[in-house]
Amino acid sequence: MLTNSAKYAMKAVLFLALNTDVDNKMMVKDIYERINVPQSYLAKLLQELSKHNIVSSSRGPKGGFYLDAANKSIPLIKIIDVIDGEQRLRSCMLSLKECDNENPCALHHLVGDANSYFIKNLEETTIESLISDVRDGKSILPL
Repeated sequence: MLTNSAKYAMKAVLFLALNTDVDNKMMVKDIYERINVPQSYLAKLLQELSKHNIVSSSRGPKGGFYLDAANKSIPLIKIIDVIDGEQRLRSCMLSLKECDNENPCALHHLVGDANSYFIKNLEETTIESLISDVRDGKSILPL
């Protein structure tokens, strides 16, 4: 359902949310092995996320990537929309252009409600709420 790029971006954002702040930034070289994402690919993803204000970054000797309170209040759907495009999750499972509620493809009713529920949850869940569950031991994130 999610592309590898979106999964990698999600892992990177969650890692940064748990391990960084405005005073503790991290460079790509300090992250990529820990989240098992190729270094150059991670750099491109973080640059794109930074360009869209999902992660923060600063240059210089004490520079790097980090998440501040504003970044953590962003819903998860924004990460996926930036990396995969806004229509990726909302498009037809069979990639049919003419598929919609009025002209459904063979899989439309099978996945439509589940997909709508997934998208709604991504829209309503912030980065902060997800990492709160990890901090509270309600979920795991073995990074």
